[in-house]
Amino acid sequence: MELALVGGHLIDPHAAKSGKFDVGFSGDRVTHVEDAINREDARSVIDVSGKFVSPGLIDLHTHVYHGGTSLGVHPDNLARRAGTTTFVDAGSAGAGNFLGFHDHIIQRSRSRILAFLNISFSGIFGFDVNVGECRDLDLCNPGQTLDKAREFGDRIIGVKVRVGHNTSGANGISPLEIAKQASDKLGKPLMSHIDKPPPSIEAVLQRLGSGDILTHCFRPFPNQPVTAEGMVKKEVLAARERGVVFDTGHGKGSFGFESAIKMLEHGFEPDVISSDVHAQSIDGPAHDLLHVMSKFLALGMDLETIVAKATIAPARAIDQTDLGHLNVGAKGDATIFHLEEGRFEYFDTVGERITSNSRLVCDGLVIDGVYWGMDD
Repeated sequence: MELALVGGHLIDPHAAKSGKFDVGFSGDRVTHVEDAINREDARSVIDVSGKFVSPGLIDLHTHVYHGGTSLGVHPDNLARRAGTTTFVDAGSAGAGNFLGFHDHIIQRSRSRILAFLNISFSGIFGFDVNVGECRDLDLCNPGQTLDKAREFGDRIIGVKVRVGHNTSGANGISPLEIAKQASDKLGKPLMSHIDKPPPSIEAVLQRLGSGDILTHCFRPFPNQPVTAEGMVKKEVLAARERGVVFDTGHGKGSFGFESAIKMLEHGFEPDVISSDVHAQSIDGPAHDLLHVMSKFLALGMDLETIVAKATIAPARAIDQTDLGHLNVGAKGDATIFHLEEGRFEYFDTVGERITSNSRLVCDGLVIDGVYWGMDD
């Protein structure tokens, strides 16, 4: 084999493995998962004793069209800090500018980038102008969206729409209904954003079907997923029952500890943990995927469950069967990290704070079978 990670504690929820295993890679694939690999059988050996090894983390909600939109961050500048091997861009580009995103960022990135295509032809304008991309329905053309998604079918894994007071304005839920037509015809999931109503979270969920994704699922008030009495809304429960995927999508304004605590108390965990990292959340309160995962650790979720929600769960949500696990034959992606002890403060998007005695810290990545150390 070309590369071996030896001595680490493997956490692979898909394979139900948690313990000391060595992992070997050749080409861009996993070739060995063994109790102990003979180091002489590998050209390069990385000793990861005292560290955790997981499948490469997948951040289901990011904005990495760096330079193409004002909210984009550079994926390769973030990847090692974030522990992320696959960034899924959540609609930064639409049919009108996806080619630029593909040629200038996706193709040149060391980290893997997949994308939801925005139903708006322009994609997301950014935060420096207060113009929601779905306020003009002339920009929401399902035919153009479908054509572009088919042209770049190896990279576009679904359709994105943003509806709410800030993003669709007087058009309300209409852009979602247009986007749903495109995603259904494409046969890939629709990811829907929510912000301040209208429309309400209830109205959005009623239009989502099995496999569709509600991001910002632990929003603070207004449009939070719990009632004023602290119960999970019946529309939220009904949507999960029919297969809607609930994604965290932390971001700058879309994650509240109050909502998260109440939802977790009722046994309602997010299906996927994601960061919604962008230019206005990268320096807080979201920071990166490992930081958001650390918040769920502080909220009492166990590490193996958290890893599952950032590996195999997002891989299933976007139908990427080669990602999210380290079975032999899978894509050769892995994240190496450790649990740092200390005293850490975590903030949600409305300024509420919790403290914890631990956080997750990246020590290196493997992408397509190639080791990417912290000093490279």
